[in-house]
Amino acid sequence: MPALPHLPGIITADEVRATARSVINLQLPSGMIPWYPGGHCDPWNHVETAMALDVAGFHDEAVLAYEWLLRTQRSDGAWHNYYMPDSTLEDAKLDTNVCAYIGAGLWHHWLCTADRAFAERAWPVLERAINWVLSLQLPHGPVLWATEATGERPWDYALLTGSSSIWHALDCSISLGELLGRDVSAWHRSLNILGTSIRDEPGPPRFADKSEWAMDWYYPVLCGVVRGEDAKVRLADQWERFVVPGRGVRCVSSEPWVTAAETAECAIAHSAAGDIDTALDLLATTRAHRCDDGAYLTGLVYPQRITFPDQERSAYTAAAVILAADAITGASPASSVFRYPAQDA
Repeated sequence: MPALPHLPGIITADEVRATARSVINLQLPSGMIPWYPGGHCDPWNHVETAMALDVAGFHDEAVLAYEWLLRTQRSDGAWHNYYMPDSTLEDAKLDTNVCAYIGAGLWHHWLCTADRAFAERAWPVLERAINWVLSLQLPHGPVLWATEATGERPWDYALLTGSSSIWHALDCSISLGELLGRDVSAWHRSLNILGTSIRDEPGPPRFADKSEWAMDWYYPVLCGVVRGEDAKVRLADQWERFVVPGRGVRCVSSEPWVTAAETAECAIAHSAAGDIDTALDLLATTRAHRCDDGAYLTGLVYPQRITFPDQERSAYTAAAVILAADAITGASPASSVFRYPAQDA
């Protein structure tokens, strides 16, 4: 039995396993993990749920999830944005951040299992994915957000949250490549210019203005691009704009909608910045979203405490809470994926 995150009053080890089982209950025989019963699946959140399963010790189910990605990858290295349980597409566009995140997942899986044979088998899929993503990197660093389903006509702008997450996934991919003895020198160069673009100019015109979304606030810290004192300053700067005291993080600054996934992710960012007390306080507020079977409500609107979307319990929300608990406690070998970046910035 692996060591599990254990935070009494927030989420205990037994509750971590119950939450992981709520995710497994959604997993289809194909390995795909939809957001909720009958819902769609996107590869980014799919990877996040696989990571949470590994933290909870459900490695077979995590491998099944990764196997679905290995089978569904396009020949160019990309995945579509939203898949339905019957394998049809709800959204066919190709999102660079969505496609890159398998790098974070496979490095995380290696840290949890030390399964080199699986890492070797998955490497060609990861290599194709990262090379496709980097084909959309601009000369000054940012990565364009998405393309049409044909792989042509890319969007003409980059997103700060997406580029930060790509930096993190690329960082993890480099670590896995070096472990396997692959030449990832070109990826190092892409990592460096991407990180510089995020740290030096985090807003327009380099990135589209999405500053009303909480993720643009904390993702550069969560992903390890912004660190040290700069990370603390960034997190403090917009705290009052996004945090509802005692409730959690607003997904959008102008709305009274508190989401447990963003709250848990913000806790990861504070943990990465070394502020464990704030990370614990934030994660504690997700307790209001917890259901009896271990699943988590996606969001609550205050002060009425209305669920939004109505009664939705999402797999990615449950996963985010598990990963935040792991980042804070350092329980699993893979907690370092969020506690300390794998490469130098």
